[in-house]
Amino acid sequence: MSQVEESVEVAVPVRTAYDQWTQFESFPKFMDGVERIEQRTDSVTHWVAKIGGVTKEFDAKITEQIPDERVAWTTLGGEVEQAGVVTFHRLDDARTKVMLQLDYDPDGIAENVGDKLGFVQRQVTGDLKRFKEFIEDRGHETGAWRGEI
Repeated sequence: MSQVEESVEVAVPVRTAYDQWTQFESFPKFMDGVERIEQRTDSVTHWVAKIGGVTKEFDAKITEQIPDERVAWTTLGGEVEQAGVVTFHRLDDARTKVMLQLDYDPDGIAENVGDKLGFVQRQVTGDLKRFKEFIEDRGHETGAWRGEI
């Protein structure tokens, strides 16, 4: 099992950053390799992603969701094994620190080599940078889900 930790400061209030993160179907707009996400239930999403050049599908279950604070998840079987948490930290009225921790199990030779070369770390860094650009360019979220799990 490998782990990545990364953070980014975004120039939007914590509520805006959190609300945008709950819009899972918008992730392909800023997450490299994510082709599609379908919200199946309040706590289950279905992902189609290209990992190491290979298309993989899997379900993820949100295990904890606290508005303006955190979203935690784990995969449910399928072709990908990972778990993570993203937390939101108010810096001031107009700035938020978004922190992501991801535990994942690389599958096969290509993914293990990519892991050793820091591919996942660079991808997470890029995804958070693109999230920052996405939310700051918009200035507001595309939607929100304020429920708690």
